[in-house]
Amino acid sequence: MEKVIAVVVTYNRQALLSECITALRNQTRKPDAILIVNNGSTDNTEQWLEQQSDIHFINQKNVGSSGGFSTGINWAYKNGYSWIWCMDDDGYPKEDALDNMLAADDGTLRLYNCAVVDKENKKTFVWKTGEFKTIDDVKGNIIEGIGHPFNGTMLHRRIVERVGVPQPKFFLWGDETEYYYRIIKQNGIPVCTVANSIHYHPASAFSYKQDWDYKSAWKMYFYVRNRLYIHKAKFSNKILAFINYSCFLAAFAGIVLVYQKTNKLKKLSFILWPAADALTSNFSATPTLILEKLKFKAENNFNNSFTHSLKNLWSLLFTPSSMVKKMQTR
Repeated sequence: MEKVIAVVVTYNRQALLSECITALRNQTRKPDAILIVNNGSTDNTEQWLEQQSDIHFINQKNVGSSGGFSTGINWAYKNGYSWIWCMDDDGYPKEDALDNMLAADDGTLRLYNCAVVDKENKKTFVWKTGEFKTIDDVKGNIIEGIGHPFNGTMLHRRIVERVGVPQPKFFLWGDETEYYYRIIKQNGIPVCTVANSIHYHPASAFSYKQDWDYKSAWKMYFYVRNRLYIHKAKFSNKILAFINYSCFLAAFAGIVLVYQKTNKLKKLSFILWPAADALTSNFSATPTLILEKLKFKAENNFNNSFTHSLKNLWSLLFTPSSMVKKMQTR
């Protein structure tokens, strides 16, 4: 029988992690192993993990969700597990989720995903899932062409053999989407959501139209930078990927101008930095570095910084020699 391992990535959410682990232990078809990747938690997560006798765990520095799932999937693959069931620490599977997921396997290589449902009302889909609003709207057990990694995502080791693991350098925001498109677009592996395999997750409350705090919005850096690599995974034509990324930057700048209420010019200036790093494949930024730079810009006159960033981005986008070089090296 093919063995299943559940891989959970966690950071500073020990109470939620415990809830997730309890749900895994209570599965009607228990996973053969549970692996926790602890991304440098500073709460009592590590001490709690050391007290658990029935789980494997890896403690590493905080390398974000991308580094966490890269580590976990790689470990599971090298240790011979056939099915790798991936999830974050803030959700948990219904007791029959694994049973129903495995029952949906018909031998065809495909990417399987749980139906991701609001953990409060237990009915509403957290993210857009075809034309369906609630789990009760779905007729049948398979929703073709849709998945929401990493929220009860089931990988067979043959997918890892062909596609590899998530890019650890992305840190977060977009890492799962880039991996998703690498699987279904670049490698032509179909995806489906198994409607009777339910994964409970908090409702998605964040909106880019909401006014975000300039000094603390370090995650926005990764959202803007990593978007280029999502487009490169989604589109086989590199020039088309670049055009779509340019359109994304223009649209995001428009959202800032129309919907943001505070620090509009500073937020526009901020966008230029991750965009330039995306175009030069610079992955050196860390949350600490981003926060330091945001604090500096917030406390100082940013006009010179804005002008310098704009000139750099303009050069990267529109200097003919740089365009040729980018197309040749990507």
